[in-house]
Amino acid sequence: MKFNPFSKRHFMISLAATMLLATSAVHAQTALADVMRTKVLKVAIQTDSAPYGYVGTDLKPIGLDIDMANYIGKKLGVAVELVPVVSASRIPALQTKKADLVIATLGKNAEREKVIDFTAAYSPFFQAVFGPKNLSVKSFADLAGKSVGVTRGAMEDQELGKVAPASVDTKRFEDNNATIAAFISGQVQFVALGSSVAGNMMVKNPQLSSEYKLLLKDSPNFIGLGKGEDKLKTRVNEILAEAKKSGELDGMAKKWLGRPAGDLPL
Repeated sequence: MKFNPFSKRHFMISLAATMLLATSAVHAQTALADVMRTKVLKVAIQTDSAPYGYVGTDLKPIGLDIDMANYIGKKLGVAVELVPVVSASRIPALQTKKADLVIATLGKNAEREKVIDFTAAYSPFFQAVFGPKNLSVKSFADLAGKSVGVTRGAMEDQELGKVAPASVDTKRFEDNNATIAAFISGQVQFVALGSSVAGNMMVKNPQLSSEYKLLLKDSPNFIGLGKGEDKLKTRVNEILAEAKKSGELDGMAKKWLGRPAGDLPL
């Protein structure tokens, strides 16, 4: 038989590619094993999104997301290491393996699903535009020529961009605290926030006389994890299903949001 060097080279390249894919597949499934080996679950949380995640009077993170992180850690039988992040650094925390899970008011969309995976939803949430009662806004067209503050990279940022008129002056800030501060100080006329964050803002700042204006999106919170980490995803989903059946998921929502979690999407 005549030897064909090209065929051999092609075979070796194909073999190398196959081995690389196999290695990647094995590597992609190590998160749960690593957590159980080290006995530590690293969870990315936010501390500027009350009542989901914020700093209490003792300067320690508290909120629904923190309770959920600790609940999952307890069910896994491991310690929980909280990794504070801002909205824009939630997904990078997974990609750089600084965190095993992101429990930080994370909404699920097609773009995010390209780079990370999601568990079932664990709590209710929605995004909206809020503003002063004396400024009438009945539709997104009424925002034309007006300024709206939003947190860079957050779901509100993405959704506002889909519906806002071109003449809207969208001002982006690095975290929710900066976005809220801009609204309170009058740098922007309106603000796009998650409902609970806005509700907390309105309670703390009654002088603003602000209210809900326009719905951007109903977006329950999901837990984010590394792409391909199916074993960890399956285990966390089992824990969430158990919590839903036992009523503990509703209990957490009632404690922090004043209403049960209800029927959440998978």
